[in-house]
Amino acid sequence: MSFDVFSQDDKIHDKCGVAGVYLNKVDNHATDSQTVAARLVYYALYALQHRGQDSAGIVVSNGTELKCHKQLGLISEAFSADDLKDLQGTISVGHVRYATAGSCSIENAQPIVSQFKLGSVAVAHNGQLVNYEQIREMLEETGSTFNTTSDTEVIVKLIAKSYKKGLERALTDTIQMIKGSFALCIMTENCLIGARDPNGIRPLCLGKIDNGWMLASESCAIDAVNGEFVRDIHPGEIVIINDDGVLSFEFGEKTSKRACVFEYVYFARPDSIIDEIAVEEARMRMGAMLAKESPVVADVVVGVPDSGLGAALGYSRESGVPYAMGIVKNKYIGRTFIAPTQKERENMVFVKLNALKSELNGKRVIVIDDSIVRGTTSRRLVQILRRAGAKEVHFRVSSPPVRFPCYFGINTPRRAELISSSMDSDAICKEIGADSLAFLSAEGMLEACRSCNPEQYGYCKGCFTGEYPMSVPGELNGHITNKTE
Repeated sequence: MSFDVFSQDDKIHDKCGVAGVYLNKVDNHATDSQTVAARLVYYALYALQHRGQDSAGIVVSNGTELKCHKQLGLISEAFSADDLKDLQGTISVGHVRYATAGSCSIENAQPIVSQFKLGSVAVAHNGQLVNYEQIREMLEETGSTFNTTSDTEVIVKLIAKSYKKGLERALTDTIQMIKGSFALCIMTENCLIGARDPNGIRPLCLGKIDNGWMLASESCAIDAVNGEFVRDIHPGEIVIINDDGVLSFEFGEKTSKRACVFEYVYFARPDSIIDEIAVEEARMRMGAMLAKESPVVADVVVGVPDSGLGAALGYSRESGVPYAMGIVKNKYIGRTFIAPTQKERENMVFVKLNALKSELNGKRVIVIDDSIVRGTTSRRLVQILRRAGAKEVHFRVSSPPVRFPCYFGINTPRRAELISSSMDSDAICKEIGADSLAFLSAEGMLEACRSCNPEQYGYCKGCFTGEYPMSVPGELNGHITNKTE
């Protein structure tokens, strides 16, 4: 039996990224012009590849029907030039997915398309529904059948069920029924729709492109197609894009904003802007706050590539300890790299990362990482640094201890596998073999974000504190606080 080494790695993964394009219709029937929408989504998904590497899919509309291509693997593996050439139309949505263990199948790849009596709809979803099972059971009792185990299919079925009331009403009815996190890119034969959950947990933004509009999980995807970032989709907002432009309306009651703070800690690309906060700036400020809270005498600061680099630079500037590129990442290890045993999977850190002896030999080193999940990567990192001659290794983490699972679209290990759920900092420090260990406090993390944008005041921090923006399923092996704010 073979394994994907990174399905068992020591990081928390976002489950997916979405993108959508609407091009105004032009009087040009050349094949190249008819594939522009699909190509733009393809490039956007390349920019969002960090949000999901297990499957990719694109759907297009030519005004009368929807055509879909999706495949397992990276976007470069899932699509050939001929595949893109076949996707002709002026409206397109796309999706990259990271699957939980056991559910990496083509059936669960997105976007999910449904064709029914009154038309067709395709849905690409970033997030997770906490009432998925109840809604699915209700739909099955009224005659609906399902082809996947994805909660996205529930959204598709709900839209189809209410479609006779009109698109706007169908969307509103559907979104008011589902609970949890969602950033949606939806398309019919004639329009592109974006929607964000009332708490704004998962990100979604709007951009202007030549002859049209774009929706994407992150602004870096809009930059990738030379578009202009316009704004974030607001929590609880639906936008409908057609030849008349962008129609916006809100659904339901206003709810406190609770954007996922882990987007700034780790998930998002550093060149993205989410809810008017530059991701790299937030990471640098987290590093600076960490230096204030947990200083240590040292000779050099290094960051763990890639998401630890911004925090390391911020720590260095605040502390005055020189910054060095002490760790090098092998950029050519893909998610398909195979290691057959658990020990080999853990030791893949040595293949993925290496230290520069010339920068570290004989020095007291502060190493900055964004988080500690299981602890296996951290232990191997300390070994790598000591092997390079580090005299002391002081581990600093630019987020609080991850103690609880996420129910809103992030693939976290079971609580029992989270090292911080059963060990305090001293025990973890001993476990990973560091000379000292310190985490950023929850308040320090939030203050770093607030200092980037004082108007953005609410965050979901459930994986750190166990306090969630809505009721969530309980865990048999842990005590979860269900807190609605």
